[in-house]
Amino acid sequence: MLELILQVFVTMNGLATSPFVLLVLAVIGAYLGSRVVEIIPITRRIIERREAQAAERE
Repeated sequence: MLELILQVFVTMNGLATSPFVLLVLAVIGAYLGSRVVEIIPITRRIIERREAQAAERE
């Protein structure tokens, strides 16, 4: 059992150090982060306030 767990850690370490996997994870993280910001009500209100202030300045 311990050998299996160690093998999983070694495999994940190999994937985590690969630049291609890190780029894919970064793109996925950026997409999910932008979606979460739109869903959370508090952040949506902050964004709407900033957009309203920018519109008033113009």
